[in-house]
Amino acid sequence: MKRIIIMLLIACSAVVTATAQSKSKTQKKDYLAIVENKEYQYPLRVFRRLREIRDQFGRKQGQVYSVLKNPNTGLIESAERITHFSCDVKELKTIDQVFMDDEPYSYQILHIMPGSREQFSIRVVSNGGQPNNTLHVRTNSKQEMWFLATKNLENPQLRDAYAIVWEPSADGLNVEGTVYGISSLRPDLYTKNLETSNNVFRIDGRVGDDLTDSLYVVYMADSSEELDKLADDAFMEYMPVVNRRFSFSVEIDKPKVGRIRTVMPDGSLCHLWTNLDFVPGETYHITTHNGYYDEDRDYERRVGRYSGKSLLNKRQVRGIDDVSIVAEADTVVVDSPTNWEPSPALKMQLEVKGKAMWAKMESVKALYRSLDPKNSVSWMRKDLIFVRITKQNKEVDAAFHDILKFLKDIVIPVDERMAMRRYWSSTPNRTKA
Repeated sequence: MKRIIIMLLIACSAVVTATAQSKSKTQKKDYLAIVENKEYQYPLRVFRRLREIRDQFGRKQGQVYSVLKNPNTGLIESAERITHFSCDVKELKTIDQVFMDDEPYSYQILHIMPGSREQFSIRVVSNGGQPNNTLHVRTNSKQEMWFLATKNLENPQLRDAYAIVWEPSADGLNVEGTVYGISSLRPDLYTKNLETSNNVFRIDGRVGDDLTDSLYVVYMADSSEELDKLADDAFMEYMPVVNRRFSFSVEIDKPKVGRIRTVMPDGSLCHLWTNLDFVPGETYHITTHNGYYDEDRDYERRVGRYSGKSLLNKRQVRGIDDVSIVAEADTVVVDSPTNWEPSPALKMQLEVKGKAMWAKMESVKALYRSLDPKNSVSWMRKDLIFVRITKQNKEVDAAFHDILKFLKDIVIPVDERMAMRRYWSSTPNRTKA
């Protein structure tokens, strides 16, 4: 009898060991891959083609592979695989057809051609509803992009997203690009969670009639010091403008600080920005204008910069980092004397920089005067003058930006800076900063 029991225990142990080994092998697989079974309705053509590009032309440098699992169940909550590649443009000739062939197996497909100003990002959210990362996939108008999203075969709460983006390399003979394979919580689920959560901070934005902005980006950090250290490309998310409105929402468990910046038509970021306190359960209402914004005064008085609870530092509260991106001088906390006067050394430096900029402006004015209809100027000569005007305007802008950069480290009252900005904005014959 004892022998039978021992044999049964050994048999059970073998079964358990085999099962554990089987699970171990399953867990060691590439979690961004799928079982290539014909019975699955899955975008296999896209999956295989992107895998081929990754394997044949991918670069190890800068490659990202990340998997987040639930510690209790062992199930995947999110995964990322990002690979940069370079290849001959001919290698991508079948991409269009591959994505279109698999369109029936997707619930979202997107193709953006070069020349479009549309930016695109993928938000990676874990199955627990926590945001992990925001991937900035298409960042400039030179890039071409294909994106496809489909259901995850193992977990109905997840979605698999595949994307490829590329642009011509410097030599013009090849392309430089990136392949993305992402598994994360379905956007409709985490959006629903945000709508019902009491810890969500929201931005409700409007674009004034004096602006043509089409895109903003938003940054977030735990402290003012961390906010100042964020790189330009470290923004959380894009905020596209639709019908002159933009919005943002994020679930946070404590107050944080944030920043809004404009994406310019050429894809670069505006050198000006707006700093805000991000508070759980609150909504900030903002209207942007050319050179200033309409602040949410009720918000600022209750939980923001005038409440005594602001996490922004003095420079950020007073707007020194975001020169002139304030509504009015009387809405900003000012702790310096109103009769501010620069030191002799500072005054000399400002005078030198100011005179240099003024000389460039006078040069532009002279060029415009030469185009007076009273002067007999040939069309060929006019073309040359317009070229010079464009060049001189760029030099004027560069000189002005140099002064702004110089002023960033100087404690100067807001009303003084506002006066400077109003003067500059009213100056004719220059390109828009």
